[in-house]
Amino acid sequence: MGDDTWSSALHRLWQAASRAEEVSALADDVYAPLLATPGVHLVVGTRWEDRRILRYMRALAAGSDSPVITATSRSVPEAAVREPGDEPVVTRIPVAGLDDAGWPEAELLRRTPGATFVVCTFRLDHRGWASLGVGVDASADVAAVEGRLAQAVDVIVACHTGIIQRGREARRGADDALLAEASLQMDSSLDVEETLRRVARITVPAVADGALVHLLRSDGPEFVSATHVAVQQQRALEEIGRENLWLATLLARRSEDEDTVFLSGPELDGSPFADTAEATEADGDGDGDGARPGAAGGDRHSTVISISTLRARGRVVGSITFVYQRPEARLPGSAFLRSLATRAALSIDNALLYELRRHAVLSLQEHLLPSQLPVTDQWDLSASYEVGDPMLDVGGDFYDAVPRPDGSIALLIGDVCGRGAEAAALTGLARHTLRTLLEQGTDPGTALSRLNRALRQERASRFLTAVVATLAPQADGTALLTTCSAGHPSPLVLRSDGTVSEVLTGGLLLGVLDDVSYESHEERIGPDDTVVLFTDGLTESREAGGAFFESILPVRLAALHGFDAAHIAESLTQQAKAYRASGQDDIALLVARWTGVPPGADLLPHPLQLVKAAR
Repeated sequence: MGDDTWSSALHRLWQAASRAEEVSALADDVYAPLLATPGVHLVVGTRWEDRRILRYMRALAAGSDSPVITATSRSVPEAAVREPGDEPVVTRIPVAGLDDAGWPEAELLRRTPGATFVVCTFRLDHRGWASLGVGVDASADVAAVEGRLAQAVDVIVACHTGIIQRGREARRGADDALLAEASLQMDSSLDVEETLRRVARITVPAVADGALVHLLRSDGPEFVSATHVAVQQQRALEEIGRENLWLATLLARRSEDEDTVFLSGPELDGSPFADTAEATEADGDGDGDGARPGAAGGDRHSTVISISTLRARGRVVGSITFVYQRPEARLPGSAFLRSLATRAALSIDNALLYELRRHAVLSLQEHLLPSQLPVTDQWDLSASYEVGDPMLDVGGDFYDAVPRPDGSIALLIGDVCGRGAEAAALTGLARHTLRTLLEQGTDPGTALSRLNRALRQERASRFLTAVVATLAPQADGTALLTTCSAGHPSPLVLRSDGTVSEVLTGGLLLGVLDDVSYESHEERIGPDDTVVLFTDGLTESREAGGAFFESILPVRLAALHGFDAAHIAESLTQQAKAYRASGQDDIALLVARWTGVPPGADLLPHPLQLVKAAR
């Protein structure tokens, strides 16, 4: 083979190398030109791992149409001495001097006329090395053969390096995409346990074969979620997460360690992840139910686990344990796991902070509402309160039911403008002021006027709306409903015949002007008539088309004819929640069904009972 012909072949080899996805794809472009070199009778290449494990051998002899290919995992201890350093090494060895114990190529070389084996050994990566050699006879220009071997090896090494680099870039792109998707998925939930479950689901099988997530509590790690590519092994993984002392001890010991740690081989001895001779050893019946987590059927790899601490804002919130049953090359890098752990920790911490704030808001809201409602045989009282969004801070809706000295009962409901600490303070002031005045027998209009005066004296920066209604039993079995409103939505009355009417009221907002008076409206209600007071969170719930719940409220209330107060309050609240596509305002309802008294009965105050109010 002339130099020009070899140059053309080498050019084609470089072109093939730029397109190859595997080094083995270059074989035809390497072997055929070398075999065409004068004096060459055999071309043979080998691939080694861990110094002495022969993974692959390929040989092509002169006059043969097809190569001899051997794929194996055979250990050849004596071959360890052949392992090259960082630079390729070209060696000439008489075929007669080759020892089969260290040279698996020897048997093939003896079948050809060549008397010398010219071989170039070279390193591919940190895990393995390779060789490319030719059997030549005395007619060969050995120096030229060595040059061509070196050039071919240069192409092979460059091809392998390029493949690794492209693989790293592809892996990096895939990792970035996975991290971005993981962040979106985890950040889309503010529920702590759901966020933790998403961490496990997102990472399997993209990152690992199995995942365990634990939340760090004051008394140690608390198992939250586990997932695995195999259903049977997921059950085993969940049991390990909940009950295994080895894992619990390890997680507790590593709770302050920021680095990701990988454990394998002897480091897993005594753990539920230790490799066994058979995947089904634990159950003995061959159905796989007792397989160790990570066992992947027939093509098994040594189990590896990694543990990453989840740390956010300077504190540890939990840990994530990955279980791998795959080749080392497919294990994620520590940098990727740290990035994933950081994102997961921030999402979990946000969910924890949300949960703490939610509980704080709900707790404060509860203290602004009555814990109990009065009950006698004359009326059926119930209330409902739904927080629109706890993260918007405590709202200004309030209600109460106040027994009065004359045997009547006063119902009040109000709404302070805005949210937050100032709104909460004003809510407490308004409710307790009205309650005190009404308990003393003050009429609704006077009570509202005095509250307005108090707000002006306190220079309150917010206004509020309120409505007060009193129910006074009458000798004929009816009740006198006296209603007074300060800019609040009008109450509705559900009559015993199923019709719905609005109580016509009007009045200026509280806390806006000095010396405001409020007029009362009176009407009679009969037995089984129901008075419904509510805040604008109910009426202003808006569907996607823009319509307000207010437009259908009378119809929805009429459909609840015949139900008790508790059912009406809860049903209207849930219907408004389901109706609205927008709007985050709180919803408060106070419902009173008048049961009536027999004509001529004693109208003095009846003995009171207290029932827990809705929160």
